Amino acid sequence: MTQSSPPRHAVVIGAGLAGLLAAAVLSEHMTVTVIDADTLPVGPAARRGLPQARHVHLLWSGGARAIEEILPGITGDWQAAGALRRSLPTDLVTLTAQGWLPRYEEMQFTVSCSRDLLDSAVRARVTALAGVGTLQRSRVRSLEGTAARVTGVRVDTPDEEGRLIGADLVVDASGRGSRARAWLQELGVGGIRRAEVDSGLVYATRIFEAPAGAHAAGFPIVNVQSDARVPVPGQTATIVPIENGQWQATLSGTRGGQPTADPEAFVPFAKGVRSPVVGELLEGRKPLTDVAVTQGTANRRLYFEKADLPDGFFAVGDSVATFNPLYGQGMTVAAQGLLAVRDLLRAKGLSHPGIGREAQRAVAPQVATAWELATSQDILYPGATGVRPKPGAGVMGAYVTRLMTGATTQRALTAALLRVMTMNSAPTHWFSPAVVWHVLRATDRGALRAPTLTAAERAAAGLTPSPQPH
Repeated sequence: MTQSSPPRHAVVIGAGLAGLLAAAVLSEHMTVTVIDADTLPVGPAARRGLPQARHVHLLWSGGARAIEEILPGITGDWQAAGALRRSLPTDLVTLTAQGWLPRYEEMQFTVSCSRDLLDSAVRARVTALAGVGTLQRSRVRSLEGTAARVTGVRVDTPDEEGRLIGADLVVDASGRGSRARAWLQELGVGGIRRAEVDSGLVYATRIFEAPAGAHAAGFPIVNVQSDARVPVPGQTATIVPIENGQWQATLSGTRGGQPTADPEAFVPFAKGVRSPVVGELLEGRKPLTDVAVTQGTANRRLYFEKADLPDGFFAVGDSVATFNPLYGQGMTVAAQGLLAVRDLLRAKGLSHPGIGREAQRAVAPQVATAWELATSQDILYPGATGVRPKPGAGVMGAYVTRLMTGATTQRALTAALLRVMTMNSAPTHWFSPAVVWHVLRATDRGALRAPTLTAAERAAAGLTPSPQPH
């Protein structure tokens, strides 16, 4: 933009994490209005438009690094507000499908806190940026423009129905309930393909008071995963230490094995998964909330990047794809995609022809990677519906299973596993010569046979000494 250029304006639909990061990226080039149906809270607080915030949210190092690139210093803001930085696998006690991971020195990390805290720090930073404004308690009714170009939105605000807000660029970050596909159809844009893989997963979460001193001692994340290779419903149990001396515990189960909202059934369910350790840790702990249950956790993807989109529009975050929350991919996919958009805009500028379509394509690789990782597992559970594995997936699955088996005994394969799972590298990293060399020699000989809690951690949690390996 030159001194004489007319001012540019963007509209971002949705003030969740993806929408806020989109606003931060676009604010380098134009003024931005973020439109949201909620009243945005000051500080960590629940939002009606984000019901999934009640469940465990781990921000992997791949996502934390991307957000730090967009908002330098945000990691410090999270920690100042009470978030915990947890080293992986040092601060992780996890039973994978193939066995317990050893707790080596830091290879990756995760930011551990409630979703409300995570969002509040980002919201405070973004809404304070020059040129970023919000329009709250307002709902977008439709896109304005033609099949060739989007020129704005129609919005119902508290003061006016059908208000026209012009924009050089409209970004849909309205989430799982996005109506972008229908809005585009109204402009004459069709053929946007949709895919779904649904394992029937249900999530149940409750917050407990952590044992005194557990946070100060650096108590780890504890996680028992399911094994998709076994033809039974997949059930998991997880404890994540979060702010204010609390443990956030989330249970999950696929079709035929789902948890319920019954508070009396919460700990027994946790004890009934592949290892009872999470249930044992929770037994006798003071619950601080009721049990929150969420259904409708299917993996869904819209292939906007393959459609003939109008210029001046692109979609990000859950508006493009939603993933089984078990894998913790959504926030990282959104952040990495918007970091790619930032690099694109810096390289080509806002006036580059077709910049909206190019931005949509820039988001796609991160979405595709997460989609393959999530759906290749979810389709294996009993009763799962959706896209079946591609030819050759069996051979690929056998290789990855061997890699994950090796990750229980070989430091190099633990590092390779975490590098991809935390989304610092694409799965192609698993096929690099150095990793293949280790996979060919993979074995579970010497693998750990019991939870990897230390004696001090067990004592802090009031557990008996660790059982002897067998």
